[in-house]
Amino acid sequence: MYRDPRYLIEVDAQSAFIDAQSNPSDRRFVFAYTITIRNTGTLPAQLLHRYWKITDGDGHVREVQGDGVVGEQPMIVPGDAFTYTSGAVLETEVGTMEGHFDMCAVDGETFQATIPIFSLLRPSALH
Repeated sequence: MYRDPRYLIEVDAQSAFIDAQSNPSDRRFVFAYTITIRNTGTLPAQLLHRYWKITDGDGHVREVQGDGVVGEQPMIVPGDAFTYTSGAVLETEVGTMEGHFDMCAVDGETFQATIPIFSLLRPSALH
């Protein structure tokens, strides 16, 4: 698959279980995730929209989409990165997230930046 070098965005995700906000007896498991969006292309690009597919340990899927991330639509110049932290609440102690960001380069070209699948995992879930 050819990837135009003008429009290259790398996305990295790290997740953490938030024990203090979780309540397993109520099937409430809270996770924080930190996303780093790095422009490895040759043109500045703005993040316009997000799409998330969140799957819990029972296989239930929730889709989330909207403008920007954490109230922002950042412009990311080549060689720079934008990092933000947000959260997700699941009814199970394990799950996954994946999706994409809709981007627009300064030349008007729109493209998607893939968010690779990553795990949401309560540490005690695996023994």
